[in-house]
Amino acid sequence: MSLTLDTYRLLGRSGLRVSPLALGAATFGTEWGWGAEPDEARKLFDVYVERGGNFIDTAGTYTDGTSERLLGEFTRDNRESLVLATKYTTLRRPGDPNSGGPQRKNLFASVENSLRQLNTDYIDLLYLHVWDFTTPVEEILRGMDDLVRQGKVLYVAISNTPAWQVSRMQTIADLRGWSPLVALQIEYSLIERTGERDLIPMARELGLGVLPYSPLAGGVLTGKYSRADLTTTNAASGDGTRKSLTIANGTLSERNFAIVDVVTEVAEELGHTPARVGLAWALQRPGVTAPIIGARTPAQLEDNLGALEIDLTAAQLSRLDEASAIELDYPHAFLAGDFARTLTRGEMNLDTGGRFTAR
Repeated sequence: MSLTLDTYRLLGRSGLRVSPLALGAATFGTEWGWGAEPDEARKLFDVYVERGGNFIDTAGTYTDGTSERLLGEFTRDNRESLVLATKYTTLRRPGDPNSGGPQRKNLFASVENSLRQLNTDYIDLLYLHVWDFTTPVEEILRGMDDLVRQGKVLYVAISNTPAWQVSRMQTIADLRGWSPLVALQIEYSLIERTGERDLIPMARELGLGVLPYSPLAGGVLTGKYSRADLTTTNAASGDGTRKSLTIANGTLSERNFAIVDVVTEVAEELGHTPARVGLAWALQRPGVTAPIIGARTPAQLEDNLGALEIDLTAAQLSRLDEASAIELDYPHAFLAGDFARTLTRGEMNLDTGGRFTAR
């Protein structure tokens, strides 16, 4: 059954309604060497909202602040009907040690900066963007709760943080009566599935909606790269292009091209593009609320939105899962095996009603 952008989903353990695909605004602005000029960014915003989309993702330092400033202009007439998500912790002023990190001083300063740039009185969803292993979790959670109580932030969330730390934070928030985390943003795609070991099962257990970023693996799942790019030398050219960065970070590999081959096969069967198939897979994963799409042109955005029309069959999902499968590793592989089940259950047959899974 096909979806639409106005087929809203609840975000985690909250009552907040969001579109099944979020519009990523990291492409709003060209300060990073790629992205959309203001007029093109406005077209992206208009296409998404006119189709019923209400969930937009940015960060205070995306494109050096241009992303938030452009959204502040674009949302003047419909701010209340949109869910704006932004993030803090990335360094805002090089040389100023307290303009980055999750500590209380930067938290409050970053929120005030985002409120100014977004031209709004409140942030719908605030993420801790990048964990840094230095700030006590009680300081972070209390600061977030204070902002919620002040009405400057409505919901809080987290990204790029170990599962054990997120689960600890959620437990402390519940015990203290502080605002709970409602969402977890992680890199997740057919190419990057390691979140299935701990992060996604944790999120499902603790009530965090999963919001995958880079669901097309930096464009690799669109089929835009070929095996010839494995031997290219432009990664060392320092040209700052998205392609050179993708090559430099190792996203292009024989394993990943084998996954792309299967994605392309399924796309041909369905009469859709590989990008749509990659996004459709993410849309249908357990625990996922809304993949974040980062289109640079209206044509790319329209193509990505076409993923809502795809309903992958069980056989197609199985082929995609098999091609992209990862090792569970310890203790997951051990606990999922027959030996561990025999140790705890003997010969007993136990019907859990689907409540528990090996992961």
